[in-house]
Amino acid sequence: MTRPLPDVLRIEWPAAAPEPPAATLAALDRAAEVLRSGRLVAIPTETVYGLAADALDEFAVDAIFRAKGRPATNPLIVHVADAAMAKSLAGSWPAAAEAITTALWPGPLTVVVPRGTEIPEIVTAGGPTVALRCPEHRLTRLLIARSGIPLAAPSANRSERVSPTTAHHVLEGLGNRVDLILDGGACAKGIESTVVDCTVSPPRILRPGPLTRAELEAALGGPVAGPEAASATADSGPARSPGTQTRHYAPRTRLELRADAAAHVAAHLDQGRRVGWLTTRGADPAVRALAANRDLVIVPMPDDPAGFAAAIYAALHALDQRGLDRIVVDEPPAAEEWLAVRDRLRRAAS
Repeated sequence: MTRPLPDVLRIEWPAAAPEPPAATLAALDRAAEVLRSGRLVAIPTETVYGLAADALDEFAVDAIFRAKGRPATNPLIVHVADAAMAKSLAGSWPAAAEAITTALWPGPLTVVVPRGTEIPEIVTAGGPTVALRCPEHRLTRLLIARSGIPLAAPSANRSERVSPTTAHHVLEGLGNRVDLILDGGACAKGIESTVVDCTVSPPRILRPGPLTRAELEAALGGPVAGPEAASATADSGPARSPGTQTRHYAPRTRLELRADAAAHVAAHLDQGRRVGWLTTRGADPAVRALAANRDLVIVPMPDDPAGFAAAIYAALHALDQRGLDRIVVDEPPAAEEWLAVRDRLRRAAS
């Protein structure tokens, strides 16, 4: 018998309302019941949608790996309602974790700390550390609090594919592999959290994200090593952070990251290929000269890193539905604030 598609429940919390609407609370309680029974719920966060399960139930966590087709060497991030829950799951709580989370939680920040005994080894890929995050999305924090359990929640998509930033992306990518989807609208940040290893000195960024090194150093009051210093970039063996595989965040359509995008797109068109082009230079004469070509789909992108990050996955999902031969993306600037966007595109193009 074919398993039915999951229900998709809309959740919202108007900014002016002291509490969520009754329908939202009912949806959260249903999701909490599903999670406590060992099943999977797709949840919104400020970064991307997560595929959540009870982080303390190894069988539920195993269901995440099976639904995603995720390698067992790729650890999961555990989402918590607050810092107290995070500390209860850690074997110890380094001073760096205390300083950074005090300043930047809730938010798009994951800290890697020694693993506590409650966390099953499957969550950490057998490693000695655990990645913990308190999300900025207040309905997700409320769900964790109402369920009473921490949630292991990688991105709610098949392994290596483009991360979902809407409930529709989740349904399209996972279908009946998930038991329930909570629709909280489009994700505000649009790319995955910054991951910082707090077990080393100085703390080290393992995966760049919405929070920059400068913001982390301001919170810490000291230096933070960049991702170029990280050793967790291999494709084999347990990693300390997710999102460090060479190939990741990739559409089905071949993606090419180019500094000479206009000339590269023109060459593809000359060879009869259908191309999608993500560009921040929509007003450039070289772009406008190609715009009339029927085999070219141009997607104008924001020219600021936060705006680009918020739009990139949705744009890739949309182009992936067009049956194109190539997706070409302008290579972003080399500036520090573009580091996370460059990281995602480089892995998608691998």
